[in-house]
Amino acid sequence: MGARLSLSQARRIALNAQALAGVRPTKPVNARAVGRTFAQLQLVQIDSVNILSRSHFLPFFSRLGDYDRTILSTLSGSAPRKMMEYWAHEASYIRPEHFRDLTLWQNRTWVGSSSLDPELRDSLEGEILALLAHSRPLTAREVKDRIGHQEEKNRDEWGWNWSAVKRTLEGLFERGVVGAASRNEQFERRYALVDKVLPRSLQGSCHALPAPGPAHRATAAQERELAMDRLIEAAARAHGIGTLRCFADYFRLPAKEAARSVAHLVASGTLEQVDVGGWSAPTYLHAAAKIPRRAQGRALLSPFDSLVFERRRLMDLFNFHYRLEIYTPAPKRKYGYYVLPFLLGENMAARVDLKADRQGSRLLVRGAYAEPDAPGGAAAELAGELALMARWLGLDDVVVLPHGDLAAELALESKLI
Repeated sequence: MGARLSLSQARRIALNAQALAGVRPTKPVNARAVGRTFAQLQLVQIDSVNILSRSHFLPFFSRLGDYDRTILSTLSGSAPRKMMEYWAHEASYIRPEHFRDLTLWQNRTWVGSSSLDPELRDSLEGEILALLAHSRPLTAREVKDRIGHQEEKNRDEWGWNWSAVKRTLEGLFERGVVGAASRNEQFERRYALVDKVLPRSLQGSCHALPAPGPAHRATAAQERELAMDRLIEAAARAHGIGTLRCFADYFRLPAKEAARSVAHLVASGTLEQVDVGGWSAPTYLHAAAKIPRRAQGRALLSPFDSLVFERRRLMDLFNFHYRLEIYTPAPKRKYGYYVLPFLLGENMAARVDLKADRQGSRLLVRGAYAEPDAPGGAAAELAGELALMARWLGLDDVVVLPHGDLAAELALESKLI
């Protein structure tokens, strides 16, 4: 057993690793700063909910403040890409160097073409790959129109009711044969052969035919093991400190194999087992982790922010119980539809239900709730953060509705800004 750390120290390590411990930069935010932040986080989850802002834009605002959102399109849509789409925690922007490793471990066949008739799937794959070999990146609708595929959709089927073409594209995407070159204004993926998205040195081996025999099987097993080691190391670096559950959840990796990688990383000195007051599960500190003297950050966090991915970790670190209520019927919601935690220093100080009223140019606070251990001045700090977010979103005003125990004080502080 290594060092014994207090809960406060563990919090500061975690916040520092997630680029949330310090004060935001005062200079204009450029693409290099966004790229550095992304490299530190290792991944950013993508989600289509746009009641406030697309979720992948929010983690950069939380850490950098006002920045130009088109920077993400440049970093993800222009070669050499600093970020790309693939399956990780969920659909995510990942670092391109993780793509090969993730293709060995991700298994999201349920989102693709695995349930299609094999003859139809094989036929569509051939047509799609032939088309993409000689075209610009295309959306699923454009691919469907180009190959002239006609079908009767099954309206009784669960899920997104995707066409067979879309499902086939997603199957190719999951296997790493096709990549997302960019997205259009409707948030649709533009698909391209992965050769056109990444240099071959960063691609997986999905095009190669496996060599027969036990030697190949041993090599493939070793490759997967090394890939797991690299992914768990990246997850541990992004966490700073955490449990096996934390590290495995970051890229959604199987716990049994992740445990072997944790053991490898402990043996190599990359991880050190430590004891955190109040934590019962074995806990590990990354060798690169630092403990700032104090946490000075202030941030509204997306429900899909990497700091709040793992709800048990969030509870252990901050005594903050958090549940996304998007899919909860409105009368049964406790806090609201799109609720963001508010981080102040090393505490989760409040939570707010937010909506961007674009037609009225207002940021609506539909509910504001204080946490029991919120530091003094939390309402004023939250008002300042909401004003900053409104400006970033191009909205003229912040309107606080009278819902929640913090709403009245927050409304008063918002009027003073």
